[in-house]
Amino acid sequence: MSSDRLQPLLLDSGSLPPVPPDWRWTKLEDATIALPVGRKYDGKTVVPGGIVPVIDQSPSGVMGHHNDAPGVPASLEDPVFTFANHTCAMRWMTGPFSCIQNVFVFQAREGLDTRYIYYAAQGRVVLEEYKGHAPTFRSMFIPVPPLPEQTRIARLLAVLDNRITLLRETNATLEAIAQALFKSWFVDFDPVRAKQAGRAPEGMDDATAALFPESFEDSELGEVPRGWTCSSLGALCTRVESGGTPKRSVPSYWSGCVPWLTSGEVRNPIVFDTKETISDLGVAESSAKLWPAGTTVVAMYGATAGEVCLLAKPATANQACCGLLPRPGFRAFLFFATRREREALAAKSSGSAQQNLNKGLVESHRLVRPPEVIAFEFESTIGQLLNGWIANEERGQTLTALRDTLLPRLISGQLRLPEAAEFVEEALA
Repeated sequence: MSSDRLQPLLLDSGSLPPVPPDWRWTKLEDATIALPVGRKYDGKTVVPGGIVPVIDQSPSGVMGHHNDAPGVPASLEDPVFTFANHTCAMRWMTGPFSCIQNVFVFQAREGLDTRYIYYAAQGRVVLEEYKGHAPTFRSMFIPVPPLPEQTRIARLLAVLDNRITLLRETNATLEAIAQALFKSWFVDFDPVRAKQAGRAPEGMDDATAALFPESFEDSELGEVPRGWTCSSLGALCTRVESGGTPKRSVPSYWSGCVPWLTSGEVRNPIVFDTKETISDLGVAESSAKLWPAGTTVVAMYGATAGEVCLLAKPATANQACCGLLPRPGFRAFLFFATRREREALAAKSSGSAQQNLNKGLVESHRLVRPPEVIAFEFESTIGQLLNGWIANEERGQTLTALRDTLLPRLISGQLRLPEAAEFVEEALA
């Protein structure tokens, strides 16, 4: 596996590029202290509902928690950063945590800014093969300006990182609200139970409450609100389509601007950009189909089988993806219903080498279907929240791209702070 570096990997002191006169080059091992991490945890020693997070080797993953003393007592006043030996993922940490095996913790030596060192090292060592990368990480050279400039550079980049983090946290909250309302209306049937008990449904006006019945009836999927039906996922769609791959032997098929999704990218709930693009001709001359924004996509092969995402803009996909194009008014219901069915869909997959779904299994998957008027009301209520989630995701990607553009230029001294600060102010306005 290979990945483009955010910044060049510099290991040879004889070929270091020039930096501003008051800067210097130093090895990362001379700029940092490797901190002890205490007890190392794994999947068997973490517990649900614990207090202390356990950091794994994924880019942003917390594999679980525990209730023991933290291995690393980091804080806002005493921050650290981590480096994953095999995946090269780095994390900025300002609170207590513990680690799994092969996650290393660093702090800047006296006279250096820890957050600047974190940014200066960011994206220089990347996963090119699955091996231990920590020796390379510590042996590389990084440019170091005077301490006041280190601090100013780090603070400017942190402004972008903090805004990106806030957008992600906001979106996690928006998703939780939407999932909670979906569960209340379409899984627990809270409005129906309230009316059955002679109470007014909570959290809705009289007009919305009037849409729900006052009793239940039996169905193939158990007790459902009276008048509701059981349906397939396919019946909620105008079309259900598998993706396709244009011929690799035709270069013109791959020189376009149509996003082309792979099953691994379906891990992200909202998808804007993809690693590859194809041309309009590539779409026309293959089994790939152009799916509109608002399409729910299900991954059908391998480790991601059953994962679900929503397209935020038109895209196509390879044959490891299945597109569910919603009926009018069913976008939000279809997306959240399908995301809720991820484990059930994954359980239908088969195969000894890797798990496989197929379009028929996805299309025929059964679930409880509300009347259209209630699905439309859910779209009216949650659709705006979903639009906000999409807008936040797009803004987060824009800020991430800006950060990744500014970072190497600031760290190399090619771009000075006043100019960079203008870019940041404009982006955050």
